[in-house]
Parts: sequence; C-alpha cells; structure tokens
Amino acid sequence: MSPSLVIGLIGGYFALLIVIARLTSKGANTQTFFTANRKSPWYLVAFGMIGASLSGVTFISVPGEVGNSFFYYFQVVLGYLLGYFVIATVLMPLYYRMNLVTIYGYLEERFGFWSYKTGSTFFLLSRVIGASFRLFLVALVLQAAIFDAFNIPFWVSVLVTIVLIWIYTFQGGIKTIVVTDTLQTFFMLTAVVVVIILITKEMGISMGEAITQIKASELSTTFNFEWGNTRFFPKQFISGALIAIVMTGLDQDMMQKNLTCKTLKDAQKNVFWFSVVLIFANILFLSLGVLLYLFAADKGITVPERTDLLFPTIALEHLGTTAGVVFLLGITAAAYSSADSALTALTTSFCVDFLDFDKKTEEEKKKTRLKVHIGFSALLFLVILVFNITNDTSVINSIFTASGYTYGPILGLFSFGLLTKRQIKDKYVLIICIVAPLSTYFIEQLANGWFGFFVLALNGVLTFLGLLLISQKPKVK
Repeated sequence: MSPSLVIGLIGGYFALLIVIARLTSKGANTQTFFTANRKSPWYLVAFGMIGASLSGVTFISVPGEVGNSFFYYFQVVLGYLLGYFVIATVLMPLYYRMNLVTIYGYLEERFGFWSYKTGSTFFLLSRVIGASFRLFLVALVLQAAIFDAFNIPFWVSVLVTIVLIWIYTFQGGIKTIVVTDTLQTFFMLTAVVVVIILITKEMGISMGEAITQIKASELSTTFNFEWGNTRFFPKQFISGALIAIVMTGLDQDMMQKNLTCKTLKDAQKNVFWFSVVLIFANILFLSLGVLLYLFAADKGITVPERTDLLFPTIALEHLGTTAGVVFLLGITAAAYSSADSALTALTTSFCVDFLDFDKKTEEEKKKTRLKVHIGFSALLFLVILVFNITNDTSVINSIFTASGYTYGPILGLFSFGLLTKRQIKDKYVLIICIVAPLSTYFIEQLANGWFGFFVLALNGVLTFLGLLLISQKPKVK
C-alpha cells in the first residue's frame, strides 16, 4: 500500500471522529465530560465497551500469541464471565447507590483519605502503563505503513497518535467516547471478519474447511492441566475472573462508561450482554491467529520474531489492497477505542480525586481539565517511547504482567472493604500497597515465573493480609 493511500484512510477516519465529537460536544460542560449527564443508552455502551476491552492488544497481539501459547488465552476469557457477574451484581449496585463520579470515592467513605488517594494513584499508574502499551501497537503500525517510507523517526508516529486522540476528546469527553467507541468496535470486528474471508480465499478453502483446519491444528489446543505450567487452567481461569474485576469493575476507565447509563438496571444489562458477546469476539480473534500461522506455513512466509507483527505483516504485504485497507481501519479503531477513553478517565480521576474539583467554578474547572488533559497526553507520549526501547515480549503478556502488579493493591483494598467490616489505620495503607507488589515480585522470581498472570491474585492476597495486620474491629456506636 502506498503511504499516500494510508494517509488518506487515516485522515478520513479521524475526520469522521472529529465530526462526531463536534456533534456530541454541543453544549457540553464539565458534567458532560465526566458522566455524559448519565443519559447514555445501555446498548451503545455495551457495544462500544467490546472495542474498548479488546483494544489493539487483542487485535494484533492475541492472534500473534497463538503461535506461542495456542488457545490457552481462552482459559482467561472464560474466567471473565465470573468476573463480570461479580461486577454486575456486587460493584455496580454499590457505585450507583453512592452516585460516584470516580469509583475510588468508595475507599474514602469506607477507610479514609489515604486509602482513597492510594487507590486512585494506583489506577493512574495502571492506566498510564496500559494505555501506553496499547498506543505503542498503533504507533508501530503507522511507522511501518507510513513513516518508514519517508524516513520519519518513531517518535513522530507516537506524537501523531497522541495528538489525534486529544483533538476529538478534549471537549466532549465520555459523551463523545460512548458514540465513537461504538463506531470503532464495528470497524474492528468487520476488519477481522473480512481478513478471515480473504485468507480462506487465498488458501483456496471454504469457510467450513477453514474451521476444520483450525480444530485439527495443534494451535487450537485450549486447556492446559499441567500443574507446573504458567498456563495451568485453574490459574488462568481465576486470573481471568480477577482481571475482569480489576480491569473493568475496579477501573475508572471502564466503569466511567457504565456510570453514564440512566439507571442501575440499564448498566447491569450492559455488563451481561457485553460479557457474552466478548466471548465470541475472542474466539474470532484466536481463530484468526491459527489461520495466520496456517497461511504463513502454506505460503512460506517467515513468522516475525516479534509475533505482534504477524497479523500486520500478512495483511499489509500478502493479502492485497483490500486487506490492507480494512486492517489499517481495524487496528486504528481497535487501539483508539481503548486509548481515547483511557485519556478521559485519567483526566477525570486526577481532577476529581486530587484537585478538589467540586470547589471550583465552571470556568476554573474547564481550564484545569484542559491542562490535565494535555499533561496526561504528554505523559503517555513519554511512556510509549520508553516502552519501545525496553519491550521484548508480546504486548498482551506485557499488559497482564504489569496489571498484576499495579491493580493488585486496588483489588486488595476493595475486597477488604467489601468482605470485612473491620476498620484500618488509614495512614499506613500506602506502605502496605507498596510492600505487597514488591513482595509479589520477589516471590514470583523465587518461583521462576510459575504464577504468570496469577501474580494479580497473589498481589491482592498480600495486600489483603497487610490490611488485616493494620486493622481493628469496628467500634460499637
């Protein structure tokens, strides 16, 4: 594909997003930016959340990772169902009852000032890392598809990526994102289906024959019951449940979308439908992964050392212009559907949790929000550049590894608050939430990586036990 065609596609795509942003941000104020005035239709939120949850990581990294770990990732996906059930039946009622703008306000009411700030801080850390990983993928693709042809350095790709997000989110915030995420989910899933059809056509097989070959391939092995393996099924399933709880239910980014629904009932319908559709979407991506490896073997294509690049390599270089067009639209939609909401959630959390936003006038809120939005954009830019220098694994593994250490304290705090009635010495919470991830890291090193994604559970348990040590029975009133 010519760089000019790619530029035209990306430019047209973002022109559409900017038009949507203009329409959805008319009359927008700070409340609109943070909560969409709690008027979002649940079905729009549900469909858009599919794209935000899958993101560019699933789009590129999951198909490529099939060559390393088969269908074992689906064990994690099955655990998601349990996690989403807990979100819909336990966490959503709590958030709606408290009428929260940021979910970490619960920690202040339950424990106190330091617990509140600690939970929000770990979210900011987690989401900056996660969003940077996801945007890193888009920057890689833009670099290969456009900027390498003009000898433009990687940091320019990153800068363009960040600026485009900022342009269409700075005004309408979450209200704009609920709509754009719906559009981006459609583009992402359509791209996968089209590429699968084109691969089967190039291989000269029908869709039925493709399904048969996928089932017959060793790469479609789904369950692992080897105790010593990092992909051991019980570990993967429990990890999946906990990942869903922390990366959706305890994550301001994902919950901010849910909290824009009109009622608790609508928000719960959103979560239930979203979780079911997400299962089938992940099957689609894993199946694509097997087909990519079968196609590479059939055509004598060398699999890239960085498996994240397998899908873009085949789509852009071996399947023709149509595949290249839908792939670029798909990866752009996939990555931005997650990253744009992350930037908005980071801005929301920092403004509400750290800047005493309620005490400011509307004009002061607008100016402060704009500065914070720009600040987090710059931070994401820097983190992506650092990640490009240091990363040597697939992005899907990097994200779940990082989330195990950064979301663990949040999991421990919320679970302690919900499962016990004990009070804690609030001033010691930050120490506990620093010691627990460090202890988790040393235990994981001693265990030679046995825990894998399960480090999240270990980290959460250590945080819970640490909070137990600084707790006492509630005083009788």
